[in-house]
Amino acid sequence: MIMEIEEVSDCEALPLLSLNHVSLLCRSVWDSVRFYEDVLGFVLIKRPSSFNFNGAWLYNYGIGIHLIENPSIDDFDTVTEPRPINPKDNHISFQCTDVALVKRRLEDMGMRYVTAVVEDDGTRVDQVFFHDPDGYMIELCNCENIPIIPLYSCSFKPRMGSFKRAAASTCGFLETVMMESLSTDMLNFSF
Repeated sequence: MIMEIEEVSDCEALPLLSLNHVSLLCRSVWDSVRFYEDVLGFVLIKRPSSFNFNGAWLYNYGIGIHLIENPSIDDFDTVTEPRPINPKDNHISFQCTDVALVKRRLEDMGMRYVTAVVEDDGTRVDQVFFHDPDGYMIELCNCENIPIIPLYSCSFKPRMGSFKRAAASTCGFLETVMMESLSTDMLNFSF
């Protein structure tokens, strides 16, 4: 599902088109290249020859991954054991077509992963989280199941004298609760 979000502010937004690439520091470019090729299906592409540092560029699915080798990356990280797989940690997320197949393939490769489920108004999203060789979190999901609804399009009509659940709107429960919370916070700030 592709959706354009209308500009609603008075400020002119920057002329962005899309996400171009993600750049990651890695201990070994070739270990990371193998991971992104073998596990995620990226393809190694030509990188500008003017770079005077070891790295690699990969591309697929309309996005690039730029790897920059930094063997001393461990000098900046005091953690010596693998980080826990935490869905609330920073991560890169990729849309996938079959979450069950993802889990089977990760198991076949002996990779550790955790799963999570997001549900909203009868919609279910399955997520699979795992690490690349340098501990960066990767998520594969079927997130297209969740409709993209800008919050400003959600109608918020509190009942007179009450900030309890608003009347039925085009948005889900979470958006209504967020609007109620924002309204309550605004009232608290005004006094």
